[in-house]
Amino acid sequence: MINDLTLPLMGAESRSVAMWIGIDDTDSPEGMCTTYLGAVLARRLEASGIPVHSLRLIRLNPTIIWKTRGNAAIAIGAGGDPDTAFSIAESLIEELADLGCERTNPGLVVCGDRRPPAAFAEEAITGFCTIEGAIDACIEAGARYRGWKNGRGLIGAVAAVAAELDDSTSEYLVYRDVGRRERERVVDRKTLTTAEEMTHPHTWDTVDAANNVVVCVPHTPDPVLFGIRGENPVWVSLARNLIESEDPAIEALFETNQGTDAHLLPGMIGSLEDGRSYIVVGTVSTHPATGIGGHVSVRISDRDLHLTCMAYEPVKGFREIIRALAPGDRIVACGSYRNNTLNLEKCCILDAPPLRIAEAPICPECARKMTSAGTRKGYKCRRCGKREEDPAVRFEERHLVPGWYEVPPSARRHLARPLCRGSPPLPDNVVNLISDQVDWL
Repeated sequence: MINDLTLPLMGAESRSVAMWIGIDDTDSPEGMCTTYLGAVLARRLEASGIPVHSLRLIRLNPTIIWKTRGNAAIAIGAGGDPDTAFSIAESLIEELADLGCERTNPGLVVCGDRRPPAAFAEEAITGFCTIEGAIDACIEAGARYRGWKNGRGLIGAVAAVAAELDDSTSEYLVYRDVGRRERERVVDRKTLTTAEEMTHPHTWDTVDAANNVVVCVPHTPDPVLFGIRGENPVWVSLARNLIESEDPAIEALFETNQGTDAHLLPGMIGSLEDGRSYIVVGTVSTHPATGIGGHVSVRISDRDLHLTCMAYEPVKGFREIIRALAPGDRIVACGSYRNNTLNLEKCCILDAPPLRIAEAPICPECARKMTSAGTRKGYKCRRCGKREEDPAVRFEERHLVPGWYEVPPSARRHLARPLCRGSPPLPDNVVNLISDQVDWL
């Protein structure tokens, strides 16, 4: 059963939100979790008479090098007095944040109904923001703010309160007591599988059945016991209700931009910026190659511009799709761009024409296969001496079906939209680059 510590999730605009509280960068690789701090804060606010109407979990640019783990910030929509809320949040950060970690630099923002510009959040999710820019956004919105240490968490805190969720999903997070964070988690695997079977495709990333991996239970020493992701509060609550585990300390439902592809920008080969994530279209121009460690690379091109795409070993079976590509195939590739390489999260095969195979012709006199007569010298029959200039050409049908393909749940990024939510919408520039109509798309 869901215990009485669960805070119901309300839509951001479904009730009067007098203020937004944003927090980021309170966690560390050794422990703590910003979402846990947010869940605890929501209860302390309620206990102090401040009604909480909305809990949000906002994932930021997944390629940022100084992120701690999942690069998540939280926002709480509430009523009541902003000064009181700020004081409560400030004290809780002092109490729970891992301030001893060099990479932990919390930020706190409390704003009224005038929020920082949504453009700041969009840039924090898809690109890069500065601490100075976050402070300027706070001043412009008349928000209260504080940064600890170098204050980098102000970027995420501002982004969390500024974000406008055109598309959103839900995550139900169950936490254990912080005193148990060094211990092995106790979550019944059979009930996780049952929850997946009964609620998929409305929930996802609970287990990775194909690779026999539990996805929703972390392995880091933090308070999270497990988390269920899905379309809306009803489905994630149903899945959570099917799972048996050790006694939880606290539970919370978040509205989130996870599973929405909010990090992907429309891009063109030759015009990509390092550290951002893109959706691009191109034509396969090399045969896929498998390198050391099982990583698979393939090059796609747009006229005389080229882009290397990578499917790394952790994506498991997805590599077989990439290995099946051939020069001439047209694809849409999605992923993060780092060091001149697009790290694939999913791809759409637009067209996979039959393979053209050129081989030595059959001698019309002897009915035997001819052999090469040398470079650019055609072919010759060793038995009768007859020559042919051109090879015999045949076409081999492909087993690669056009459509969308994705990495498995165990390798999926938080922000990546799973295909169980339907085919991702293509940006206009990508549609325009597809010169002829692709009926199925």
